[in-house]
Amino acid sequence: MCNKEVSYCPPAMDIAQQTELALLERQKPMNAVIDRGDSAVQQFYCGAVVLLTGGSGFLGKQFIEKLFRSCDIKKIYLLLRPKKGRTIQQRLAYILKDPLYDTLREKKPKFAACIEPVEGDMSQLKLGLADKDWDSITKEVNIVVHMAATVNFQEPLHVSGITNVRGTRELLELGKQCHNLKLFSHISTAFAHATVPRIDTDVKEQFYPCPVAPDVFLDMIACIDEERLTSITPALIKDWPNTYTFTKAIAEELVRTSAGDLPVCIVRPPVVISSMIEPSPGWIDHQTVMSSVVGFLLGGALGVLHVVSGDKDLVLSFAPVDYVNNAIIAAGWDSVQNRQLWGGDIPMYTLSNSRSGNTWGDITTLIRTDEIYRFSSPKLLWHCYGFRTNNRALYWLLTWFLHYIPGYFVDAVVDILGVRPKGVPKLVQIYKRVDRMLDVYRYFMNNSWNLRDDNLQSMVSRLSPADKAIYSCDLGQIIIKDYIKAVCVGIRRFIIKDGLVDSDVGYRKQQWLYYANIVFMSVYVYCIWKLFALLWSAVAIIFGI
Repeated sequence: MCNKEVSYCPPAMDIAQQTELALLERQKPMNAVIDRGDSAVQQFYCGAVVLLTGGSGFLGKQFIEKLFRSCDIKKIYLLLRPKKGRTIQQRLAYILKDPLYDTLREKKPKFAACIEPVEGDMSQLKLGLADKDWDSITKEVNIVVHMAATVNFQEPLHVSGITNVRGTRELLELGKQCHNLKLFSHISTAFAHATVPRIDTDVKEQFYPCPVAPDVFLDMIACIDEERLTSITPALIKDWPNTYTFTKAIAEELVRTSAGDLPVCIVRPPVVISSMIEPSPGWIDHQTVMSSVVGFLLGGALGVLHVVSGDKDLVLSFAPVDYVNNAIIAAGWDSVQNRQLWGGDIPMYTLSNSRSGNTWGDITTLIRTDEIYRFSSPKLLWHCYGFRTNNRALYWLLTWFLHYIPGYFVDAVVDILGVRPKGVPKLVQIYKRVDRMLDVYRYFMNNSWNLRDDNLQSMVSRLSPADKAIYSCDLGQIIIKDYIKAVCVGIRRFIIKDGLVDSDVGYRKQQWLYYANIVFMSVYVYCIWKLFALLWSAVAIIFGI
């Protein structure tokens, strides 16, 4: 309202801020239930001492936040290794600076005192743990959550195998020695068995035949020379697209055959990307956005990425990070509380949006709408437009025409003028990185599987209304337009860091850049055509054509 006495009208709230607040409003019913602290899942974790691997990663960081925010956890042992000259204590301090923890800091200011880093390494025998830490963990820990893995799809098989398979073996051994263990949660991937022969078929929540017996595989990586192992990797992994999914499939079989009497459950998430609403809409960290499909959205939002590879009819398999961790927490409770339903088998839960019907084409069409353009950042560099193709030759042609040639030109001008901001990479370097990312994801962006989530849906039906409110994990309930808005808000708040202001400036900039792009493309196409004609004339003269 206007204050008539001082003739002042407060400015209307920015559309990005309005959207963020509207999404945060959805947390209120959840927060009210959390504060009661009496739901079945909350009681299961009450007073728990948790050992978490992979807690420095994207998924692990948000897991820590949600577990502390929703449950009365006694302690989390966090397995960390020194890295880049930082001790584990310094690494933990750096992790906890993330704005991800701002809400938790307000609610539980002393939560950090309940996190105890222990020096270890998933690639080492006995996890690289000192004897005193091993003893402390086995005496105190009653829940193990295993998220750690090398997620580099192009990792040499030897490296991927040591971390993803042998590391799991070492952790299972630690779990067996825990005095009061009530849950061992193994986080796998929905694509562990998304193999070539299973394209366009069901991938169920079950164990599938293993490509190589775990003990045989571990003997191989221990005895075969790394160079020799790398040379035979293509033949060895056969129907698997990369060493990551291959070793995760073997790790699942290792859990099945070696867990013994451990109270194990397996959770299979798809590609994990920005949060929906928790703890902030669209939360993502810088490291993840530069190595995930969200990086494509960032490039598009800034107007520097115009070509992507993908089948328009493909239903994309992704999940917000908060939904994934909600599923992990809830599945831990369900796998123990309802163990009798599994008849002695290991419970397995897959997160899937196969039922949503939201195709790659639907999403890219939605992103191009005026409604989404209104979330444009004032820091955008060029008009946001793009092409999508699953034809490799056409992709190569378009990337050179729309990325590399303009990129080399812009880089040259910027370098000549000496106006490149410190730390900002060259456009061509960005495009090369995008191409490497697309090479990694092309298999998943051009093929589809019906990732069945029957067990997860059954689990959701068993949750109380309170736990459904706290641990929402049914991807079918997500409204894709709302999620795209959340991703836009998250990219702007956490990556571009424009303060979610001046969206109207960004929108107007988007509009006039549209016309600027038409002029530029007209001149650009004309120059390319004249250059081609000149070259053709030269060839004709030389060869007498």
